[in-house]
Amino acid sequence: MSKEQLPRHYQLLQEQHPDFMQALSKLGQAVRKEGPLDEKTVELIQMVAAAALRLEGAVHSHARRALEAGASPKEIRHALIVTTSTTGFPAVSAALSWVMDITGEKGSGNR
Repeated sequence: MSKEQLPRHYQLLQEQHPDFMQALSKLGQAVRKEGPLDEKTVELIQMVAAAALRLEGAVHSHARRALEAGASPKEIRHALIVTTSTTGFPAVSAALSWVMDITGEKGSGNR
């Protein structure tokens, strides 16, 4: 993702707290190397965790990264809806609407 695509608040954090943001980036890189999960799976997991916490910006970010890692919109929706019994329908429904902001879908059903 280019710097221009990053949210302004994220860019400000990078400018104002570069050591903190570098440490955060290194942590993200380290945890990815700790196991066998591919990038698409990691992004789907992080998206679902963000959805459970109702973090719209993080859902946007991880949905976008999941798409870049090869996930289809259908896989993204499925990752969210399988968590309904754990996180609840309101959280899943909100996250689905946030994902549609990224995919551009408008009530696309099962496509």
